[in-house]
Amino acid sequence: MKKLFFPLSFILLLILTACSEDPEVIREQTSTSTNTLLDESGEVLYIANIDVNTVSIVDPSTKEVMDEIPVGKEPRQLALSPDGKTLYVSTMYSNQIDVIDLKKKKVTDSIPTANEPFGLVTSPDGTTLYVANYRSSSVSVIDLQEEKTTKTIQVDERPRTLTMTKDGQKIYVPHYLSGKISVIETNEDAVTSIIKLVDSPDQNDPKVSQGIPNKLEQFVIAPDGKTAWVPHLVTNVDTPINFEETVFPAISVIDLEEDKELVDQRKELFDEINVLDVDNETLIVSNPYDVAFDPEGKKAYVVMAGSEDLVVFDLTRGGNATQVLRRIPGDNPRGIAISPDGSELYVHNAMSHDLTTINTGGDSAYARAKLSGDNLALIKEDPLSPLEREGKQIFYSGNSDDYATDITGNNWMSCASCHADGDINGLTLTTPKGPRNVPSNVKATETGLFLWDGSRDDFTDYILTIQGEMGGMLDYDAGEELPDDVQHMFDALFAYLDQPESFPVPESPYRADDGSLTDQAELGKELFEGAGNCLSCHGGSQFTNSANALDANGKLSTDNTDFLYDIGTANETDQPSDGDARAHFQNPRTPSQFDVPTLLGVFATAPYLHDGSAETIDDAIERHEYEAKPQFEEGEVAAIAEYVRSID
Repeated sequence: MKKLFFPLSFILLLILTACSEDPEVIREQTSTSTNTLLDESGEVLYIANIDVNTVSIVDPSTKEVMDEIPVGKEPRQLALSPDGKTLYVSTMYSNQIDVIDLKKKKVTDSIPTANEPFGLVTSPDGTTLYVANYRSSSVSVIDLQEEKTTKTIQVDERPRTLTMTKDGQKIYVPHYLSGKISVIETNEDAVTSIIKLVDSPDQNDPKVSQGIPNKLEQFVIAPDGKTAWVPHLVTNVDTPINFEETVFPAISVIDLEEDKELVDQRKELFDEINVLDVDNETLIVSNPYDVAFDPEGKKAYVVMAGSEDLVVFDLTRGGNATQVLRRIPGDNPRGIAISPDGSELYVHNAMSHDLTTINTGGDSAYARAKLSGDNLALIKEDPLSPLEREGKQIFYSGNSDDYATDITGNNWMSCASCHADGDINGLTLTTPKGPRNVPSNVKATETGLFLWDGSRDDFTDYILTIQGEMGGMLDYDAGEELPDDVQHMFDALFAYLDQPESFPVPESPYRADDGSLTDQAELGKELFEGAGNCLSCHGGSQFTNSANALDANGKLSTDNTDFLYDIGTANETDQPSDGDARAHFQNPRTPSQFDVPTLLGVFATAPYLHDGSAETIDDAIERHEYEAKPQFEEGEVAAIAEYVRSID
């Protein structure tokens, strides 16, 4: 065989050519995990379709969906590789990151994570992926060449989204309910400081923004890299729940040079967010979710997921809100992206699964944002039934004009304002009956009576909450039969709550790696089912006996009080109730009658007891007083608590 010989110069040319076809790409801008991601060129838009389990790829110039790619369960946020070839998707209920090859337009691999991955960002060179694990209170450091976790960084509870600085040296990790933001330095892969958002101080006027920061949705760095905006709520727990006095929208500003909050720059009602309507009344907005800055940093655009509005802030004239673009078409806007030239905004409506385009009008102080064209449908098929979808839209809506009647007064709040993401907000609110810990909706339709005192037996009874706490439906007599179109709203809400995938029981991070109970939890299970006599109340598949509160016809009834208990946890401020109009005042309650809550996923619902006075499950068990309670030996309460934390 004849041998071929090539000159050295030719071989070097081949090597250089091969290298030039795949140059190393280094990202040179900040990276924010988001559900609505525009590539650097502005030519392709990627959108995570939360409950449809797909990712849509959109051409924003032609307003066309180019592809819809199936992914795992509950895709929440996205990250793009620096070279733009790979899209990473956090699939929250699949406990994995799906890897989409954008040339092949399909998932080519999946990387396992800890429980409920949410936010994710790549390093500037694309070799490392950081993932916030919501239920495991950790951030995974993943080697993308090996596609495995090389380190786990423990952080505070409920890490949500992630944002990396331009130089890749810091990652900011907002914690959804605590008002904290962990700062991770990537050269150490460790938390080096924590920013705690301050409480908004009490005001003489209860209708002025005040309270505890929670529901931190995003962390978006301004174009100059010096500050970041964090949309969230502040919740007032000091006064009885009232739609105008409890939940307020806010955007906090973080100094990234000092890693501290610029407290005097927080945007709140009725100061920095105070745009008047034609009647000289403040336009109330609710549930701020995402932020986009124009490229020059002169304006900021914030989508309000509850009231379904866009709020424009002028950063050259004091940083206050100057425009509210009322009623973005679609339901529950949760994502926003801005074109590279700052002329267009792309808003992702998470519940109607469509895209709204808004013309910014430019960065002039006199420019006004305006809708541009019709909405673009992002999905081919909705896995929810029309009734379930309507119920989910209502649950997340603070739009007072969108349904048969108002779900809230004057756009102030949504069901999700307190039941954050359908779950809890970790706070204890003041009610006429006394302090009440916000419960989770997990298995709410299957666990018997409603409320801590079991004073409701029918889901339509929640008109009392809507009227008394949310300020909606005030035109109706709660004691009378509701019109069909209003009753339909409750039927839709129930259908959504009852849908198995709506509020799945969270997987416990306290189990062993193979999902089994730890040795201590096994001991706790033995005590729970035996000497502790816990099954007498927390028995059955739902770990509660509340569903046994039936009348003579076998129907759930508030008249049956045999399954309400006094376990010695009453608060001195608890008040008796004469009952309510829905039950024709046949459901009175003393301050010592409490319904048995389910223990499914209870590890995720701190604080505990009806008044939130027990910070841990151990505390709650210690506080229980009942006739058959034994004298536990040292370590036995801890073992029972370990088992209870493992129940999922």
